[in-house]
Amino acid sequence: MAEAPDIAVRPGIGQWTGTRQRLTDYISLTKPRVMTLLLVTELTTALMAARGWPGTLLMLAALVGGACSAGGASAINCWFDRDIDAVMARTCTRPVPSGRIAPANALWFGVALSATGFLVLGIAANLLAGFLALAGGLFYVFVYTLWLKRSSRHNIVIGGAAGAFPPLVGWAVVTGSISPLALALFAVVLFWTPPHFWSLSLLLERQYRAVGVPMLPVVAGEGETRRAIVRYALVLLGVSMLPAIWLGPAYGVGALLLGVLLLELALRGRSAEGLAWASRLFHFSLAYLALLFGLAAGTAILAR
Repeated sequence: MAEAPDIAVRPGIGQWTGTRQRLTDYISLTKPRVMTLLLVTELTTALMAARGWPGTLLMLAALVGGACSAGGASAINCWFDRDIDAVMARTCTRPVPSGRIAPANALWFGVALSATGFLVLGIAANLLAGFLALAGGLFYVFVYTLWLKRSSRHNIVIGGAAGAFPPLVGWAVVTGSISPLALALFAVVLFWTPPHFWSLSLLLERQYRAVGVPMLPVVAGEGETRRAIVRYALVLLGVSMLPAIWLGPAYGVGALLLGVLLLELALRGRSAEGLAWASRLFHFSLAYLALLFGLAAGTAILAR
């Protein structure tokens, strides 16, 4: 039987492949898809605050500082949640539970990113923006990850405030202050989070139950979760209309249409069999938030 010929591999190729994998793993600790949506809310709010382009330096500061702050908090979350991530099918291949990145390295990477985000925003923009980004990260780590996620059915309702800080950061980057409109946008993200995440929690109920995380479907059941999603979708519809006070009727009409679409998907869950509706709601809610903030930025710029 003939032996297979030896295939020569250039020394640099294997090293480059390993380095690229390591870089990919560290980037994945920052949860890029989550970060992208947070940056959308931050940057569009900066455009609203300026009623146009606020300047390249400020936008770069918002982009880099916001990405580092959000990514750092996510990396620390990956460090702390490595035990339950190893059990859940959705997360078991993440770099820390799979052993590709040491837990201590993930922790220090997250701390370094968070510090970098604070410094970038504090120096290139202003201290208020830096402290708001830092506060959002600390809230996500200490209030949600370390405390509420594993102890309370209200983990998402309260912990969702962490994801609502980027609009405040975006406004502060441009103005050095916080306005009623910025607070209204904070409220939009706050009330958007429960129906968005509960729809995902319905799809992952067995995995959350297996690791003892008290998401609403685990502790209250599928029926109550469906009803809670409708309640919060109704509240979100009302809250999303508040920015119309400052942005005008064009925004109000667009926000109403988007809110009705989201509510209609939520209402389907009252009687629908299976969870296909929850998957559609989860994915539409992502588009909803991006479109709503894009609409707000567009109307603010056009109305100046």
